[in-house]
Amino acid sequence: MGSPILVYLFFMVVIATADCNSEGDALAAWKAKLVDPNMVLQSWDPTLVNPCTWFHVTCNSHNSVTGVDLGNTGVSGPIVPELANLTNLQYLKVSSNNINGSIPSQIGKLSGLIGLDLSHNKLSGVIPPSLGNLTSLRFMRLNSNQLRGVIPTEVIQLISWGHLRIMNVSDNHFVGRASHHNSTETPSAMLVEAPPPPKKGVGPGSNGGG
Repeated sequence: MGSPILVYLFFMVVIATADCNSEGDALAAWKAKLVDPNMVLQSWDPTLVNPCTWFHVTCNSHNSVTGVDLGNTGVSGPIVPELANLTNLQYLKVSSNNINGSIPSQIGKLSGLIGLDLSHNKLSGVIPPSLGNLTSLRFMRLNSNQLRGVIPTEVIQLISWGHLRIMNVSDNHFVGRASHHNSTETPSAMLVEAPPPPKKGVGPGSNGGG
């Protein structure tokens, strides 16, 4: 009978391989929807064990996808909901392309996302309230698209209650006003930027350590 340790390691490898394959499937599903005139996605081969050898893809030490950077690559097409299967994704950048369609609500499932840059594209529709679930997000750039409606309160609250430091939604078709976390009001079509946290021992109420 096989060693319990070897059996355990075998199942860990199987699970890790399955996770990598699901991530590769998610990216392959996106590639299938994109028009790629510059062939920047040529290395995205779904028959490989995992997508960590693909160009424009970054992985961690466990061969799980943590970043996808297709900024300024000339691709066009939609953002697909399958990207929600990239469960360890931290950075998604597809700025300065011809990405169209709406922002899938499933993007709000990427709980580890730190940076989201969809700026300078042709995205339309509204900002899904589910993006308010991205409490790890530090910057979100949606500027220079064709988004409309109002900025969801759930997203605005990421500045107050999350880690969001920069939210750029300028050059869209939003209506209304967005409340900044410091109670001032900022037109919703302008950059919203949270100030950096005060340094220790500096600011109102500080005695300077003396």
